[in-house]
Amino acid sequence: MEVNHVELVMSAVDPAQYPTTGYPEIAFVGRSNVGKSSLTNVLINRHSYARTSSQPGKTQTLNFYNVEDQLYFVDVPGYGYAKVSKAEREKWGQMIETYLTQREQLRGVVSLVDARHAPTEADVQMYQWLAYYDLPTLIVATKGDKVARGKWNQTMSQIKKTMDLPNTDNIVVFSAPKKIGNDQVWDWIEQQAFGGQ
Repeated sequence: MEVNHVELVMSAVDPAQYPTTGYPEIAFVGRSNVGKSSLTNVLINRHSYARTSSQPGKTQTLNFYNVEDQLYFVDVPGYGYAKVSKAEREKWGQMIETYLTQREQLRGVVSLVDARHAPTEADVQMYQWLAYYDLPTLIVATKGDKVARGKWNQTMSQIKKTMDLPNTDNIVVFSAPKKIGNDQVWDWIEQQAFGGQ
C-alpha cells in the first residue's frame, strides 16, 4: 500500500473509546522495546510518527493509527516489562485481552520477536494465546540487521522451533534501518485486512 495519510486518531483503554468507522484493524504486539514503533514507522513511511523510546513500557494505551482512511494499525502496550507494578501490568493485560478477544474489526495480529535472541517465555505464551483464540498471526523477527545475513535461516529455525509454529510461511525477518521485510509484512497485512483485493 502506498501510504501518504496517517493519523493517530485515539489512545484507548476501554472498548467505549475504540473507533467506530468499522475499518479493518491490524494489531501489533511484542515485548517492550522489541521495535513495534520502528516497524510501524517503516510501514507507514514516516521517520518518527509512532513514538520510539529507549525507555520500555512507554505505550500504556491502545493507540489507533488511521492509515489512508482504509484500516487501523493498533499499537498494543509491550509485555514483559518488569518495572511496571503488578497491578498496572494486570490492568494492561485485561485491556489487551478485551481488545484482542472481542474486537470484531480485528483482522490479524503482527507479533514481534527480537531476531538476535531466542523467543522468550512471554513471546511463546503470547503466540500460544493468539493461536488459542484463532487469531491470524504473522511473526516478525525485528532487528534483522543486527544478525549476519548468513545466520537468518538459523534464526528463523530457532524461532519456529521455540514457538512451535505450524505454518512456516508466517514469519518475516525485518530490519527498520534497511527496510528489509517491509513488503512481505505489507503483503500479509493487505491479505488479512482486504482479502488481497
